[in-house]
Amino acid sequence: MPDTIRIASWNINSVRFRLAIVEQFLKSAAPDILCLQETKTIDAEFPVAAFQALGYRHIVLHGQRMHHGVAIVSKVPLVEDARLDWQANSEARHVGVRLPNGLRLENVYVPAGGDVPDREVNPKFGQKLDFLERMIGWSEALGVPTLLVGDFNIAPLESDVWSHKQLLDVVSHTPIEVETLARLQASNDWVDLGRRFVPPPQRLYTWWSYRAKDWQASDRGRRLDHMWATADVAAAATAHHVFEDCRSWLKPSDHIPLMTEFAL
Repeated sequence: MPDTIRIASWNINSVRFRLAIVEQFLKSAAPDILCLQETKTIDAEFPVAAFQALGYRHIVLHGQRMHHGVAIVSKVPLVEDARLDWQANSEARHVGVRLPNGLRLENVYVPAGGDVPDREVNPKFGQKLDFLERMIGWSEALGVPTLLVGDFNIAPLESDVWSHKQLLDVVSHTPIEVETLARLQASNDWVDLGRRFVPPPQRLYTWWSYRAKDWQASDRGRRLDHMWATADVAAAATAHHVFEDCRSWLKPSDHIPLMTEFAL
């Protein structure tokens, strides 16, 4: 295992449809490990050969047809550790692995939560909050060096959205979501690596809606994607990269990849 390791995360919004830009990213950024969310394919149809051709021979999948799905592809050996059902309905939203050095890597796709921030009229919002509560219970019991990455579908800080005032009632930035995510972070003193390297109130977005005809001109972004580390792992982080240019690539995802480098 190399002394320095680069770990990336990306909600790709269909790995087969966007395979070309995933390959482009792997060739240009050269992460050692890539965690993917919203792969939208069953395991048998995941494009394993394409990743192996680029040197990512260690692949752990938790797929689902047409919806959700997570995957981890790696140049370094790893072993699957868990598939946790934080949604409590068997949706493919998590996969965890262990690296040879003992590091635990958790890849998660938190539910978006629907459009209305009220669990009584929108059950999906309640499912999202319940998902996070189950994560909190898991996090409180952790006792090993861990990196938690993925699409959390929450932009917690005022500077994580293009307009705090206009998004207060919009799912992903509502006070109850922000408060719940804060409790998750406090449950194990997680270090938010994005904001360690890009401190607030600096602009930091990872998602722009497809509805914007010119996403760069309007720049109505949100920071929905995160990389959190336990204190021991965070201490080894040496750099953090946000690949905003990927949002302009051919057939882009509405999310962009993140990558952190560690001197382990």
